[in-house]
Amino acid sequence: MSKRTHDQVEATEMEAGPSTGISLTPSTNGVNTPDQANVGLLQIPQKRFYRQRAHANVFVDHELDYPKSPSAMDWSFHYPQYFSYPDQAEPLPGQNTKKVEWADVGCGFGGLLMALAPMFPDTLMLGMEIRTSVTKYVTDRIAATRQSQSLLPSESSEKKPGEYQNVSVIRANAMKHITNFFDKGQLSKIFFLFPDPHFKNRKQKARIITPGLLAEYAYVLKPGGILYTVTDVKDLHDWMAHHLNNHPLFIPIPNSELEDDPILEAARTSTEEGKKVERNKGDKWVACFRRAENPQ
Repeated sequence: MSKRTHDQVEATEMEAGPSTGISLTPSTNGVNTPDQANVGLLQIPQKRFYRQRAHANVFVDHELDYPKSPSAMDWSFHYPQYFSYPDQAEPLPGQNTKKVEWADVGCGFGGLLMALAPMFPDTLMLGMEIRTSVTKYVTDRIAATRQSQSLLPSESSEKKPGEYQNVSVIRANAMKHITNFFDKGQLSKIFFLFPDPHFKNRKQKARIITPGLLAEYAYVLKPGGILYTVTDVKDLHDWMAHHLNNHPLFIPIPNSELEDDPILEAARTSTEEGKKVERNKGDKWVACFRRAENPQ
């Protein structure tokens, strides 16, 4: 079988089928700009219209857009209720006062984000996903859910706290650019759920947890913040736990301490991969670590 070129692969990824009659560009990330108001009803997207490869080469130049620094990032298209637009005369009361606090690295189809958003409506959460069509799916899913929530009567039992205005997704390579999006100590939680195991030895340098990358995660995670890892691959669990245990800025948290933690329960069960493991009656391996205080 012949190999496809990089351009062909990118073209295939961009064939994410439209779930609605509206074209939401990646720059809006599923949020309707003022020019897009009143354009029609959105529908919850169907995964079958969003083709994607199971994995992406994190070392390939994906022509990603990322800010030069966290201060240069415009969050208004992601969280319009919380940030003012660049051309807005004055921010509304309460705008520009929050920052993203939780990051789901490799968020996949957004199961964790959608589970946690109504549970913690005052916390801004961001999914980071490198695959184009998967990002587009989550983008459309958030946009459709926000719209459906806004159309519900206030007394509806289906009305969720925050109406999913606190969650968004961005196409990004966290292994390269996480510090371009987040300031030092900005995050209080960071999730690595069912990451690519990269079984071959020569591929293990592409694993999401490595000694070099842990320094980046420690930089954006504030002291006392929690790093969550969940996987169904025992070898990968051992790898991640080994490197985290050997890092001076990460302290292991006994699983018993988080036994009743609804966040960990959502991390274990709400993602597509987590649900697949449960259907197949497989094992899940969990390791959580608290960010240590900065050394004097």
